[in-house]
Amino acid sequence: MIRDAIYYEVQRGGQVFFVHNRVKDLADMAAIIRRLCPDVDIAMAHGQMETKKLERVLLDFIDRKHEVLISTNIIETGLDIPNANTMIINRAHHFGLSDLHQLRGRVGRSNKKAFCYLLAPPRSVLTPEARKRLQTLEEFTELGSGFNIAMRDLDIRGAGDLLGGEQSGFISDIGYQTYQRILEDAVRELQETEFKELFKEDLDKRVDYVRDVTIDTDVEMLIPDEYISNIQERLSLYTELDSLETEEALEQFSKAMRDRFGPLPTAVNELFDGLRLRWECRKLGFERILLKGDTLRCYFVENPQSPYYETKRFNTIFQLINLEGKIRDLYLKQKYNYMIMVKEDVGSLSSAKEILEEIRKRVEEMEVGA
Repeated sequence: MIRDAIYYEVQRGGQVFFVHNRVKDLADMAAIIRRLCPDVDIAMAHGQMETKKLERVLLDFIDRKHEVLISTNIIETGLDIPNANTMIINRAHHFGLSDLHQLRGRVGRSNKKAFCYLLAPPRSVLTPEARKRLQTLEEFTELGSGFNIAMRDLDIRGAGDLLGGEQSGFISDIGYQTYQRILEDAVRELQETEFKELFKEDLDKRVDYVRDVTIDTDVEMLIPDEYISNIQERLSLYTELDSLETEEALEQFSKAMRDRFGPLPTAVNELFDGLRLRWECRKLGFERILLKGDTLRCYFVENPQSPYYETKRFNTIFQLINLEGKIRDLYLKQKYNYMIMVKEDVGSLSSAKEILEEIRKRVEEMEVGA
């Protein structure tokens, strides 16, 4: 495989990086490559060479006097050689994620298709962390993937306990984003209970009493397997979609998906409508939406002690239903711990979104008038 990769690149007029990060074995590795490719010009570089000699080797490689450069990871930053578009990294499982990402960035710097080969023992003998690192590099191959790789690296290594001295903690088991959400929820709960008086002014201004909205419907809203077959790619898109908060951001996301994967299936458009519906639910204070049998049921915050029920927003919604409920075909009902707003003859997620958007606008008008 190494021989084929080198000859393929050389025959199309390109150059090859071969990275072996042990100076002690570098000469032996160069000898192996020379035996594999006897008619290829090979040079060697590492950080323990004399400065002038190292500079001369690199300049000669840039001038295309050598076809393969065997080196340590000293090439991971600062080099811009557009003609070098194949990299082979030996013993890749010993490198960190940031090192591999930086090294991989040394190829693909022109309009030619680039290749980066990661050589490692069988996955069955690798440590779990090494397997995760290599899988991450396989998963995130596009431009601009640096942030995703950094976050995955944080998940793999663990970020430690935020308020403690330990440098590793359970965050490595649940993931950074989940840990961050749990921490935020705990802080919010303390603000709304034990420190309610201290944060009274902030609580009066808060409108995001609902963090997550559950949508229960018969409508199929997802990214179909036949549209995007790669599971990790779909999960990445779901994560990115979940972070969107504006219509402009959703339009850009939709455009990017069409450019990459083609026309959007109906299920994806329904997924976008579901996201828009979630935005309206958060603004109004609904934790759950049930849309079945053309009936829309909007569940208010389950916790009856929530400060939400003391806000102007809830009181205005309650007032709106009392004053205009018959006109708008709205009514309230109580079920277990939930207070539910019900609307009949709602046939789609987009219709539900339009209804809640209209209610929100009317509520905002009443709040201003009051």
